[in-house]
Amino acid sequence: MWKLSRLILSTLVFFSAIPYAFAWDKGIYLTQYTLENPKTLDYLISQSKATGINTFVIDHEYMSSHYAPAIAKVKAAGIKNVTRIVVFSDGGNAQQVKSKDYWEKKYKMINDAINAGSDAIQLDYIRYSSKLPANPQHAKDVYQVIKWFKEKIGEHKIPMEIDIFGEVSYYPSMHIGQDIKMFADSVDGVNPMVYPSHFWPYQKYSAVPYDTVKNSLNALVAQFADHPPFKVHAFIEAANYHYLKKTSDAQKQKYLLQQIRAVEDANNVSGWYVWSANNVYENLFKVLKNNKIKSTSDIKAKTAQK
Repeated sequence: MWKLSRLILSTLVFFSAIPYAFAWDKGIYLTQYTLENPKTLDYLISQSKATGINTFVIDHEYMSSHYAPAIAKVKAAGIKNVTRIVVFSDGGNAQQVKSKDYWEKKYKMINDAINAGSDAIQLDYIRYSSKLPANPQHAKDVYQVIKWFKEKIGEHKIPMEIDIFGEVSYYPSMHIGQDIKMFADSVDGVNPMVYPSHFWPYQKYSAVPYDTVKNSLNALVAQFADHPPFKVHAFIEAANYHYLKKTSDAQKQKYLLQQIRAVEDANNVSGWYVWSANNVYENLFKVLKNNKIKSTSDIKAKTAQK
């Protein structure tokens, strides 16, 4: 009986480790509402399995009776669960950023997510409000918050990612307080939000999504001589939100494919996450079904050739 128990435990450990083994992550963002809608979740899991998506970035806003069972369903499908936590909604003020009581409330949510089976924690809005004047102290303050969360999350032996503005791929932002070189020693992953429609002027950058995404990612890794000490996942967008009603599905698919190709061609990144606020991914699924997309097996083959 004891040997059988050891075998079962070893098997469970092996399968629980599978999500960490992905060499190339392809993910989509889900709200907690979507996660807890059984019909929608089943559909997204089936389409993701059919198209090679191996990661779900899932909001955690509160603990409900449906949350843990839904997470278990995602994990049972062999899909990595990255828990997204909004730290300072729309960016923090000095009182919030420096309040350990505020941090503790957010950590309670993180701890609940970890207990429910999170494979990684992603901190979003880990920054000051963009409406505040520039201040070199901002990044130093945010850095202290990041280090505190990294120490707490690190006790659970799971990785911690942070989301950064696309512009921070090029230089520190003294307004929001994000400086990736300063933060580098306290994060396991960095997710630059390189949405072409979010660079200014958007008419220029969204017209060349491939160049916008690739140049931004290369600028980020170049800050570390092309060898960042953390994983880089690009957040790309399902559609250009400035032209949602003026573009056809075919145009949206082309826009998506160009962003994906840019991530594939960038230096030393680990994959992409697609953002759709309403979790609409029909065009993405069509792109993945109709085009050869980089996969873990491609990376293994390339490594073997070397």
